[in-house]
Amino acid sequence: MKKVALIFTGGTISMMVDERLKAAIPALSDKDIISKVSGIEKMAQIEVIHYGAYPGPHIVPNMMLDIARVTKELLDREDIAGVVITHGTDTLEETAYFLDLVIDSEKPVVITGSMRNGSELGYDGPANLAASICTVCSQESKNKGVLVVMNNQVNAADEVTKTHTLSLDTFQSMDFGPLGIVDSDQVIYYRDRKKASKIVTDTIENKVALVKAVAGLGSEFINYLVDNNYGGIVIEALGRGNVPPAMLEGIKRAIDLDIPIVIVSRCAKGRVLDSYGYKGGGRQLRDMGVILGDNLSGQKARIKLMIVLGITKDVGEVRQIFEKDLYKKI
Repeated sequence: MKKVALIFTGGTISMMVDERLKAAIPALSDKDIISKVSGIEKMAQIEVIHYGAYPGPHIVPNMMLDIARVTKELLDREDIAGVVITHGTDTLEETAYFLDLVIDSEKPVVITGSMRNGSELGYDGPANLAASICTVCSQESKNKGVLVVMNNQVNAADEVTKTHTLSLDTFQSMDFGPLGIVDSDQVIYYRDRKKASKIVTDTIENKVALVKAVAGLGSEFINYLVDNNYGGIVIEALGRGNVPPAMLEGIKRAIDLDIPIVIVSRCAKGRVLDSYGYKGGGRQLRDMGVILGDNLSGQKARIKLMIVLGITKDVGEVRQIFEKDLYKKI
């Protein structure tokens, strides 16, 4: 029987409604949660690691780096077949993508959580935890990077995003759909995932900001970030990767100071490209020196830039890492 390491970091899966507050707070222990997963002892031996009882918004990038360290140490053990991590859903996709970039192992790593707390009817935590353990135990889950398993769907960390504030199927891979499903305690994969490049680092740049472009936005936010010594900036641009002209002054100022600016789209689907040549268009931005972030969401591009800046401050090297697969030679 395989041994699965189970790291509890918190989230709604560990919460119940406090009668005094009339709101959900951390209340369930690791043992309480596992006890609700009936029959799991027939699937795997479980080794529990209590990392904390943090709500999703309390997780910060330095904690992601530490969770990666703990996960790597477990994966290096011969007796561990894989790792399941419970996590608050608000920042789950960011931690999953962070781990996907920095962990290089053939063993499966699965992140899961719960949309309903332990006081609600239809508490989905135990079912998600059971499906995650089944996923780790499957031989077919090897070499697939970090996976997100919720609502019996298996998604790749670099593709999945939280799409709804309360639906059980909130985690969706917008462009391509899930990698597979968990059905009758078995994982069925329907497609492979793109192999992700790994970035080995034990340091990150915390001062990386995310700015969302909207109609009429100027340079004030970017100038603030420059004045406060931010190491990198991600802009969720309009459409194909364009910005209001009033943002150009701030963007140029940052680039002139060798602060990398990564452009992604605020659209839910599709990638950015230097298609438009008007003032503020993608072609002008690229000529100025911005870096194109392909089809990453703003929050994931920020995580990646934090990690990349942990290994290099050279803007050319940062560009090479981000744009590696953007321009294919025909």
